[in-house]
Amino acid sequence: MSRRLCAVLLIAFTASAAAGLASDAWAQPAAPKAQAPVLVTSCGQSPGPLKLTVFLKKLGIEYDYKADATDKDLASKKYKTLIIVTGASLKGMGAAGVSMKDELARTAAIIDAAKKGGVLLIGSHIEGMARRSQGAEAGDNSDEQSIDAVCPRSQALLVRKDGDEDGRFTAIAKKQNIPLITFEKNLEIEGVLKTLFGR
Repeated sequence: MSRRLCAVLLIAFTASAAAGLASDAWAQPAAPKAQAPVLVTSCGQSPGPLKLTVFLKKLGIEYDYKADATDKDLASKKYKTLIIVTGASLKGMGAAGVSMKDELARTAAIIDAAKKGGVLLIGSHIEGMARRSQGAEAGDNSDEQSIDAVCPRSQALLVRKDGDEDGRFTAIAKKQNIPLITFEKNLEIEGVLKTLFGR
């Protein structure tokens, strides 16, 4: 192969790569400012919300955690922000005596109430890819159903980076134009919440 042909191919490859990077570029919208009091719940009865509340408490952000929160909890107009942590636990749902169908119905109703009442909705997935891949049975997709129920309707997404290894949350954020806030380790959640709540 001639040097000239090599040079042409190199230029073509470089241009193609640059175009690919440009197409992946995404100007995210600014993250909304969250306000307290906060209602924290889950979609799927995973233990994820408990990890989140540790940092809310540490920062002195007023919150209530209700694993079985419903639209009626928003009727009082008390809450300014709703955080729904996605991630389904078959063990957790079994202990609560609910099915994934029940969880999806409860989640849809509380999101509708939040939208109607002007409550900021933050969708979160803080247990990483481990949560997404630990279905009790082959073919179980309850965790993915949880993500689909919450994330596309959220006004901001808070996601542990290793949970987005396949670009699942990035794709949702881009399609719906939702700010995506990622972090590497759970200890970084404190800083993220501090920024979100202006503390």
